[in-house]
Amino acid sequence: MQAGVNHPATHSRTQVSCAALFSPKVSLCMIITALRKGLGQLIIFIDWITRPAKMKRPQAAQAAVEVSAKSLSLYQFQACPFCVKTRRTLHRLNVPVQLRDAKEDAQARLELEQQGGKIQVPCLRIEDGGQVTWLYESKAIIAYLNDRFANV
Repeated sequence: MQAGVNHPATHSRTQVSCAALFSPKVSLCMIITALRKGLGQLIIFIDWITRPAKMKRPQAAQAAVEVSAKSLSLYQFQACPFCVKTRRTLHRLNVPVQLRDAKEDAQARLELEQQGGKIQVPCLRIEDGGQVTWLYESKAIIAYLNDRFANV
């Protein structure tokens, strides 16, 4: 093939690639992905500007909460609305729990799937006396956190 000469086979492959790249289905997919990412960032921003105040406790009580919280891990996605709701409760109750990003961290995702049984967030991993419990559903997690830490 000579340089500068349009070869019919090469030209038609280029047209097919461009046509496939800009098909209506691909364009719609790109738009939906952009909307999802934009909405996720909006959710995170709104959470940041409307975050509730942290609960104030006596120093000894807060130290006890911090020791107790070491047995908890929250598996979550950063922009998931149910995860945001759960993190807001943790912030309000002033409970420093280890956050595990099951979307971006492959190891956390694998732990959630293999040990928890499914990839669903939010999920609170509770370790108590050598026993591990995986608590799913934001309402159940928030109820657990309120029962355990609201009156400490």
